Amino acid sequence: MAPAAMAAQPGVPSYQLPNSLQVDELADGRLASASGTSVALSVPLPPAAPRIFAITPERRALLNTIRYAEGTWANGEDRGYWIMFGGGLMPSLDRHPDRVVRSARYASAAAGAYQFMPPTWAMVTRSLGLRTHGPQAFGPHVQDQAAIYLVQRRGALALADRGEFSPDLANRLAPEWASFPTLAGRSFYGQPVKRYDDLRRFYEANLHQLRAHVRARQQEALLAAAAESAKAEPAEVCAPADSLRCRLEALETIGPRSRG
Repeated sequence: MAPAAMAAQPGVPSYQLPNSLQVDELADGRLASASGTSVALSVPLPPAAPRIFAITPERRALLNTIRYAEGTWANGEDRGYWIMFGGGLMPSLDRHPDRVVRSARYASAAAGAYQFMPPTWAMVTRSLGLRTHGPQAFGPHVQDQAAIYLVQRRGALALADRGEFSPDLANRLAPEWASFPTLAGRSFYGQPVKRYDDLRRFYEANLHQLRAHVRARQQEALLAAAAESAKAEPAEVCAPADSLRCRLEALETIGPRSRG
């Protein structure tokens, strides 16, 4: 950004350079003088925009499989996004509840559809530039994005995009979700774990439904476009073209006649 442009910004302190000092802007935002001296300007930068992951049928099927494994599937209802460890519901989706719940054998502060632990959620919000609190700061869309980020972080997003629930995919996600089995079929953390075959069956059935839904919506869109096209009536062609009427109509389409 040029010095003049920076000075014109309201609320940004300007730095008055000597008139004799010629400067050029460097790639990193500093200003270099003709003598080679660099001048660092303290310019506040806007916050980075949150990263947004596309949710394809393949990714949605994996997200739903994680929910199934973690016990938050809830028949696909949004209620699953409210579930805390132990099965209770959090009072609001405005923030991670960060509350430890104790059961007969375990104690955990995991919450949400993907059972985020507070340190994990804090890391994700920093990495993606998400709000930590406020309306729907822990809402379904945000939780989905966070879970996809964790899948990517485990080096498993490319595997997920293939549309196959392989043992390697489950194994890569086992350190993130204790309910996913390792290649040995056990939990990475020694906790209760879902069988690989059960997860694969759920994933494949869910992916089939999601793809069928997408195809149906695409077909509806094509039919709607065809119906709109059929509504447009073709322009009437004047015939015979060399008749006086057709010639006069052709002149009218050109524009108003000149007046003497």
